[in-house]
Amino acid sequence: MVAWVAAVAVVVVSAAVATGLRGSTGAGTAVFQPGDQIAMIGLGLVGAAAILAFTRPLVEADSERIRIRNIVGGYELPWQVVRAVRFEHGASWATLELADDDVVSVLAVQRADKEHAVRAVRALRTLLEESRATPAVPADGD
Repeated sequence: MVAWVAAVAVVVVSAAVATGLRGSTGAGTAVFQPGDQIAMIGLGLVGAAAILAFTRPLVEADSERIRIRNIVGGYELPWQVVRAVRFEHGASWATLELADDDVVSVLAVQRADKEHAVRAVRALRTLLEESRATPAVPADGD
């Protein structure tokens, strides 16, 4: 919600500044052209898009896999490659520890979300434990 408010504010401020870009030199030559005003609004739109990139993080999980979408990039991992769901004391967001010792950030679950983040981590840990309790089905159906 904060990102959407900030993005709108950036566009409004850039539009207000763009409309205020007027004036001329003492010789009557315009200092700011209409193209400058359009460019200022364009910069506001680019800034708003950058702010809205922070709304992109998402995590979805089911009994078979976890899908993570961070600000840049994403992952789709089967639970079999996940060793642990971590949310260390003082950490800004949750992480997944993988079987190959890699660590994947889960930016959608952040400490700032407080109880919601705790519930999300507990739910992910439950899905991880359930996936370990379910025996793997052989590929050929035997």
